[in-house]
Amino acid sequence: MALNLPNAITAARIAATPLIAALVMSAGWQLRLTAWILFIVAAVTDYVDGKLARDRNLVTNLGKLLDPLADKLLLLATLVPMYWLTRDVALWSSLPEADAWAAGATIGPVVAGARLAYPFVTPVGLIGLPFWIIAVVLGRELLMTIFRQVAAQRGVIISAIGPAKWKTTFQWIWVGAAFFWYFASSAAAEHGWTSEAWSAFAMFNGIVGVLAMIGAVALTLYSLGLYLQRYGGVLVGAGGSQGAAR
Repeated sequence: MALNLPNAITAARIAATPLIAALVMSAGWQLRLTAWILFIVAAVTDYVDGKLARDRNLVTNLGKLLDPLADKLLLLATLVPMYWLTRDVALWSSLPEADAWAAGATIGPVVAGARLAYPFVTPVGLIGLPFWIIAVVLGRELLMTIFRQVAAQRGVIISAIGPAKWKTTFQWIWVGAAFFWYFASSAAAEHGWTSEAWSAFAMFNGIVGVLAMIGAVALTLYSLGLYLQRYGGVLVGAGGSQGAAR
C-alpha cells in the first residue's frame, strides 16, 4: 500500500487528532487557540487530500481506509471535549446578569456548579450541549460504519450522498465555532473584555454555532433515513444500488 501525498496528508490528520483533543481541554486560551488552528487545518485537509487523490488519479485502497477513519476520529476527538466543557449546562438557559459572568462584566465562561463552562451565547440565552446530541451524532456514525461493512461484504458499496456531505460541512462549522468560542471566551475572561464589539461578536459566533449544530443534527437524522431507505434491503440480502465509496 503506497503512502502517496494524499494518504500522507490523511495520516498526518489522524496523528494530529489526539493533540487537538488534548489542547482544547487545556486551561490556557493560547493552547485552545492552537487547538482551533489545528482543527481548521484538519478540516481543510479533509477536502484537500480527497481532491488531490481524485485529480491526480492517486486513489488507493489505503486511502479509502484511512480517509473515513480520519473523519470519524476527528469527530470523536472534537465532540467529546465539547460535551465535557459544557456538560453541566442545560440545552437552553437564560442569560446571566452582567455581574454573574465568570470574569465580571464581560461575556465569557459561565459558572456551572463548581467549575467554568462554555455554552454558546446567543440573544435568546445560553445554549449547551446535552449528551443526547452527542449520542445521536456519534451513534449515527457508528451505525453507518457497521452498515457499510455489512453492505461491502455483500458486494454493495454505499456511496456518500448529498445530505451526508452537507452534514459533514455543518458539523465542521459547528465544531469550528465551538473551538473558537473556547479560546476567545477564555481570553475575554483573562483580559476582561467588555466592549460592545466583543459582546456583539460573541453573540454572532453563538448564533453561527447553534444554527450549524441544528443543521448538523437534522442532516444526521435525515441522511441516515435516506441511507436506510435506499440500502435497507442489503441487510436482508435484497441488494441495492452501487457507487464509488468515498
